[in-house]
Amino acid sequence: MRKFIFLFVMTILCVTSGRVSAQKTNTLTYRVGNYEIILLSEGQQKGNPSVLIGATPEILQETIPDGSYPTATNAFLIKTPDKNYLIDTGFGRNLWENLKSAGISAGQIHTVIITHMHGDHIGGLLVDGEKAFPKSQLILSEAEHAYWTSDEEMNKLPENRRGNFLSAQGVVKAYSDQLQLIKPEKLEEKSSDGIYLIEAYGHTPGHVACLLKSGNEQLLVWADLIHVPAVQLLYPQISVVYDVNPEQAAETRKEFLEYAAKHKIPVAGMHLPYPSMGEVQAVSDSGYAFTPVQ
Repeated sequence: MRKFIFLFVMTILCVTSGRVSAQKTNTLTYRVGNYEIILLSEGQQKGNPSVLIGATPEILQETIPDGSYPTATNAFLIKTPDKNYLIDTGFGRNLWENLKSAGISAGQIHTVIITHMHGDHIGGLLVDGEKAFPKSQLILSEAEHAYWTSDEEMNKLPENRRGNFLSAQGVVKAYSDQLQLIKPEKLEEKSSDGIYLIEAYGHTPGHVACLLKSGNEQLLVWADLIHVPAVQLLYPQISVVYDVNPEQAAETRKEFLEYAAKHKIPVAGMHLPYPSMGEVQAVSDSGYAFTPVQ
């Protein structure tokens, strides 16, 4: 299993396991032990609660009474002493500007880790049909690759809803000589330093999270585990229409929330609004609260 590393940017703040510094950009710098992580944000917007599955009017009134919630699209740049890694690419809308502000070019990215192949995670991999990272290794889980390259799965959808499959297959074809398929690990304590790809199935069949460990410090980048924090933290049984398997996604979400709260591991997410990182605490038998870094 490969081991990787990160960097972030916000308002000057401290968290139990790390140090954050703020800049006036769409990035945020965070340290975990010897690792640096840079949050690369495409910005923040308001989301529509219609994406939620099974959220009652009472739950919506309790959690998002104004009828909307903040959401974001994030990627993460990881800087190590000798290599640079990228976790997801967002839609690719301002990826290059964000990388430039971090002092990195596409040619300096050693490895791109794709948590899953939805368009808001692979959008920056191709530019005008050509590879945006011609020198980079591309890492993807075996299960994710199998799903998106399956004609049988694609043909379950009407033709006007097959766009994501076609985009994913285009990425796989373009990066065929750079693609490394891996089998993720279980969510459990790790004894040595590194970035571990962790099974987080449900949102997609091969969706993964990244557990970062350096010394006594950790960070759990849970990718698309949560889309609507105000609702899904307090009611983790509620999934979204983007989940391929909503029931499995809910069980995975419960597992990760319980683990992060129990072990006091800071978390980060691709759709958590700025500062996109914080800690979770259990507030009931099944619900959690989120405290952003500040």
